[in-house]
Amino acid sequence: MAAHDLWSRIRNGFAMRELDSKLVARHEKWYAERPEYVSRMTERARLYLFYIMEEVDRRDMPSEIALLPMIESAFNPGAYSRSRASGIWQFMPSTGKKFGMQQNWWYDGRRDVISATNGALDYLQKLHDMFGEWDLALAAYNCGEGGVLRAQARNRKRHLPTDYASLKLLKETRNYVPKLLAIKHIIANPANFGLALQDISNEPYFAAVATTKHMDVKLAAQLADISLEEFTALNPAHNRPVILQDNGDVD
Repeated sequence: MAAHDLWSRIRNGFAMRELDSKLVARHEKWYAERPEYVSRMTERARLYLFYIMEEVDRRDMPSEIALLPMIESAFNPGAYSRSRASGIWQFMPSTGKKFGMQQNWWYDGRRDVISATNGALDYLQKLHDMFGEWDLALAAYNCGEGGVLRAQARNRKRHLPTDYASLKLLKETRNYVPKLLAIKHIIANPANFGLALQDISNEPYFAAVATTKHMDVKLAAQLADISLEEFTALNPAHNRPVILQDNGDVD
């Protein structure tokens, strides 16, 4: 592994089993036909992916998990769904609160990359402990534990297998793991799909800094010596142009 190359590190950590599903190829084709979309997504990922991979490694999780924001939000920290899910990990308000993400007029922790990443990985670990397989844990992350448990109960009643591929799940959840595996295959060998990945260094892109007083966002960006656009991308949780004292920020 090249020490400077984050993509190589991610490839070396792939550990999820493959899925015998035509849906994987369908999603591969979708991404391959949209090189500009993939380019924008990986450009955004450049800011956050090292931090996420560090946390995934620290928890000894498959590195595919670090790619999950690609299918959740295309690594857009401002992503907001019709069902009110927000941030790169697309947390619903109630689930975000359950995993420690403050949400108020000033601040939405679901958009905070550090807070949301830690919450998402805590949740995924809990789901993996519950279901024992990463594909089932991911399905539950998408549709909730109850959805997977009910699908398994229906299959048990009919004496059918209870693995991910055998369950009758919502369309979005049936596509969820195939979509992640499609992304995995593209990251593993982008040239196979006529795509090229932007280089990402295997080193921190940001550092967390705690403020000692309320601060104007423009001033904070100037002090960090970066553009307002980049500062906002690194600190997307603020709802107002003021940083509150008790929220840590990154630069």
